[in-house]
Amino acid sequence: MANSKVATTLEKLIAPGLDGMGIELVDIQYVREGGQWFLRLFIDQPGGIGLEDCQRVSEYVDPLLDEHDPVPHAYTLEVSSPGIERPLKKPADYERFTGRQISLNTFVPVEGRRKFKGVLMAASNHSVTMEADGNNIVIPMEQVASARLVAEF
Repeated sequence: MANSKVATTLEKLIAPGLDGMGIELVDIQYVREGGQWFLRLFIDQPGGIGLEDCQRVSEYVDPLLDEHDPVPHAYTLEVSSPGIERPLKKPADYERFTGRQISLNTFVPVEGRRKFKGVLMAASNHSVTMEADGNNIVIPMEQVASARLVAEF
């Protein structure tokens, strides 16, 4: 089973219950590091995530994983906040963080480059508009390789 398939299966299994708890499932990573497999769940909610929230999610997820057994290897489960530089994955993430500083990488060059840092001005299912280096740049959503918030101090 491919890692992306594991993540998709887990999202369908876990996300509805987390939504009911008022917690957003931001990302799932199923990776092998140093010969061990890790299943990492990144969660968020308005006001942020604390240790108690991570514990509550872990206690909710553990029995589901045991019952449905969707992961093909032995693994270590880690539940945490995505941090202040959280990834933007879904269209709703882009809408929620409009007006914030982001960094964005594309699969292919857009206007001659692949790395952008600037203010997220707008987003739709089709494109992201950023103000970077004094210019508005429209990037097709299918060209976005990764995007994340930039910590503002």
